Amino acid sequence: MATPNGSDSSATFFILIGIPGLEAAQFWLAFPLCSLFLVAFLGNGILVYVVGTEPGLREPMYLFLGMLSAVDALLATAAMPRMLGLFWFNSTAIAFDACLVQMFAIHALSAVESSILLAMALDRYVAICHPLRHATLLTPSRVAKMGVAAVVRGAALMAPLPVFLRHLPFCGSNVLSHSFCLHQDVMNLACADITTSVVYGLVVIVSAIGLDALLVSLSYALILRAALRLSREARLKALATCVSHAGAVFLFYAPFIGLSVVHRCGHGASSSLHVVLANVYLLVPPVLNPVVYGIGTTRIRQRILRVFHSVSRD
Repeated sequence: MATPNGSDSSATFFILIGIPGLEAAQFWLAFPLCSLFLVAFLGNGILVYVVGTEPGLREPMYLFLGMLSAVDALLATAAMPRMLGLFWFNSTAIAFDACLVQMFAIHALSAVESSILLAMALDRYVAICHPLRHATLLTPSRVAKMGVAAVVRGAALMAPLPVFLRHLPFCGSNVLSHSFCLHQDVMNLACADITTSVVYGLVVIVSAIGLDALLVSLSYALILRAALRLSREARLKALATCVSHAGAVFLFYAPFIGLSVVHRCGHGASSSLHVVLANVYLLVPPVLNPVVYGIGTTRIRQRILRVFHSVSRD
């Protein structure tokens, strides 16, 4: 068979796998995974709706939260339906181009989420360290431009990944090691020099997402320094506004760093560890972020309760 890239490679599709060692239980494992997907999709959808419809939530913090929730819902949707098809219907084959599209969506949305978390850290820094300039620096129009910039940046950074893979021959095994397509996984199946893909992928991780993580850490160091100069009551109040964002940062970067380290350095690690970390990376932030913000942010919680109250009354 000829591949879409016109080479002599025989790989017109890839084979997805489930969880090694748990093949017999995958059908039943799909039910809790489906529940988590519904929680992620509905939870983030509710946050997007609440932020978009409540006039009292037009502050930068909540606008960024709406963007984060939209990205989380899309990220879960990019992987989970295909994974459920694998577990429930044994649909293991995925077309070459479909795999590249899924890979691009997952990595681009991850980059967008990293940019939004950085923007939220900037918002907290300005609000606590320069409160008098907060309203003039982070206007709604600037927040919207930052959101657009995050999307453009994520798409531009990740667009070369499928382009590089599109022109590689895949003449050996076409069995992936995950339930969805990731760049490192697909790249390793190529039977040609993959130096360009390896170097570019590493550059993106270090210069984009790694830089974002460093700047977020720097912003929190500056926030802590400024908070220590305040009275005890003012310090606690200021830091309380950062708790939800700090939780979201940890939920995103911890699984991402763990998955990146295992892919690049954990060659002796079991395949189950790779799969579990990948699933945690894609599912945990979308599932828990609505909980963290819904419970940890009083105004969000009050608005959500008001929405449910009005719906039940109607």
